Amino acid sequence: MRKDRGSGWFGPFGGRFVPETLIEPLNELEAAYASARRDPKFKAALRSELDTFVGRPTPLTFAGRLSAALGLRVWLKREDLTHTGAHKINNTVGQILLARRMKKKRVIAETGAGQHGVATAAAAARAGLPCVVYMGTDDMARQAPNVARMKMLGATVVPVESGSKTLKDATSEALRAWSSDSRNTFYVLGSALGPHPYPSMVRDFQSVIGVEARAQILKAEGRLPKEVVACVGGGSNSIGIFSAFIKDRGVRLTGVEAGGTGSAPGRHAARFSGGSPGTLHGTYTYLLQDARGQVLPTHSISAGLDYPAVGPEHAELRRIGRAKYANASDKDALKAAHELCRLEGILPALESSHALAYLHKARLKKGELILVNLSGRGDKDLGTLCA
Repeated sequence: MRKDRGSGWFGPFGGRFVPETLIEPLNELEAAYASARRDPKFKAALRSELDTFVGRPTPLTFAGRLSAALGLRVWLKREDLTHTGAHKINNTVGQILLARRMKKKRVIAETGAGQHGVATAAAAARAGLPCVVYMGTDDMARQAPNVARMKMLGATVVPVESGSKTLKDATSEALRAWSSDSRNTFYVLGSALGPHPYPSMVRDFQSVIGVEARAQILKAEGRLPKEVVACVGGGSNSIGIFSAFIKDRGVRLTGVEAGGTGSAPGRHAARFSGGSPGTLHGTYTYLLQDARGQVLPTHSISAGLDYPAVGPEHAELRRIGRAKYANASDKDALKAAHELCRLEGILPALESSHALAYLHKARLKKGELILVNLSGRGDKDLGTLCA
């Protein structure tokens, strides 16, 4: 597992900016995770869950017809084929094993698109732990199938009516709930952001994507890809796959944010295009904010990308020039989703469709070998895709 630069910092980004009530819970979590990652029994238990419950390894699929249409050579890392339908389950099984190790009595989580909520509910049910998921009411309306899944899996879904009624406000409510009962509660944070140790811990749990993909592409092609592409909301699926290629300087790393419907504030969630460094939900990173530091509203057709900040490791990768970040519009993401369905028989999540849309806009050389992380499947998005 790769170490970050210092305790909780990625260059100037990261850290721990939280109320006093959360300092001790975070210290407890940091110590427990440091112990667990050195424990062969914990690592074996995690490997077993990934193999027998999550369904790993996920395959690498050559997208032959899409490749022909684009003039590229495109392989898809199929995180849509995991149990619960997205990469989120890699992280939740790890964190819930940690919750049991810490003898916590219940778990809580935030969710936007609902995939993290479903994954947390599934892993919690398997562990026999009560689960509460906070979700903005706007996201509940557009992701109704996932709300139903969470409830079927035994989770209590708490509607969040404050603010934008999306992921930002659900995260705020989850942090408040954790601070009020940290003795009994484990907070399963869903992306590679938040206060230390979450960005590093989530990256580590998601690094299985990159480890598998690197070995698979070498076996299939006998070489590394020219570019690895993934969508970026908070950034867990992308940092998971990027992590295995960071030292390979000949491999470009590209994250694709939500371009929404335009460049004006409130019409997108492209933090690197319209944002600036600041602090949100306990970490110093890039976020969309006004001149007074007030968080700006966001928009994306994809609930999972509709968040005003990005994980701090992504901010550092961009700062040092190791990764670049583009964005794709709602319209282009929809088009890319329909294209993959028709050409390859694969229904991608709208989040993943942003990564696919990038392939049409980027100036890529003919025949280049491209690896795309297909972070989730699109069943949850059928209401939007078929509208």
